[in-house]
Amino acid sequence: MTSNGAIALTRFLIEEQRAGHINAELRLLVEVVARACKQISVAVGKGALGGVLGDAGSAGEASINVQGEAQKKLDVLSNEILLEANAWGGHLAGLASEEMDHSQPIPDSYPHGNYLLLFDPLDGSSNIDVNVSVGTIFSVLRCPEGVTAVEDSHFLQPGTAQVAAGYCVYGPQTTLVLTVGHGTHAFTLDREVGSFVLTVRGIHIPEDTKEFAVNMSNQRFWEPPMQAYVGDLLAGKEGPRGKDFNMRWVASMVADVHRILTRGGIFSYPLDSKCAAKGGKLRLMYEANPMSLLVEQAGGAASTGRQRMLDVQPSGLHQRVPVFLGSKHEVEAAVGYHARHDTAA
Repeated sequence: MTSNGAIALTRFLIEEQRAGHINAELRLLVEVVARACKQISVAVGKGALGGVLGDAGSAGEASINVQGEAQKKLDVLSNEILLEANAWGGHLAGLASEEMDHSQPIPDSYPHGNYLLLFDPLDGSSNIDVNVSVGTIFSVLRCPEGVTAVEDSHFLQPGTAQVAAGYCVYGPQTTLVLTVGHGTHAFTLDREVGSFVLTVRGIHIPEDTKEFAVNMSNQRFWEPPMQAYVGDLLAGKEGPRGKDFNMRWVASMVADVHRILTRGGIFSYPLDSKCAAKGGKLRLMYEANPMSLLVEQAGGAASTGRQRMLDVQPSGLHQRVPVFLGSKHEVEAAVGYHARHDTAA
């Protein structure tokens, strides 16, 4: 407990362990990830003062990651921080990053654990240089029994198999949002003492909402059911939905989902003709699955538009999917538009 009586992350995790919700190995793993996030928070907070803004690379050429995207200096730094922090702790059998082609087993020189860690080291990195909130997303799976040499295939487990998930948003405050399968909880970094402190226990997303988050610049590429859905939202009180909606879009999934967990809403990144060949825009393993578990544990819903997100069987480490998540009734409404369209077709 901190000096003002608030519950620190370490105490919270110990209490979860005593309640039988997690074991000591998973508790220590979450603490290692949280410490890495504190390091990333310091780097993000320094910005230009730390020389970490701008593209990674040399000789005027940007470094390109496995996703075909230009890497920022902070992308690379955040990835290195998470890799180094988790390599030697003894809690992992392997880890995978959105920034790397393949998963990485724990070196033989370090003790091995029973878990697999996946992470997006810095989500929304296009916002770094303009001082808009970015974040880290992570997901924890059990390593299959009997595995001695971890490969990509061992990570291909559906979202329902996650034993923990969370994100850290680096904004005016640094906030860690975490689930270990028993509710979704928020911890705020107390910079004076250097620890995460429980600030919201048992987040609950309102089932109904009047806010939606979507990149409207892609509207001309959307499928007909998405066109119809957003068209009805924009029609407001005079339309079939019978109420006015507001649109919010940060272009950082962590920031948009954090707003939804705080006050409700729906986040959509639908299938469109630009990303149809890839299956969608967002990554199932590094973004959609951990966010979907957090949202479901907070009473919300998450879908591809045609299937519950956490039921999707992954086919690749960097698989992409359409995403609808947030307030339960609004996600159900969006899914309904797709179901009616598909039935008619």
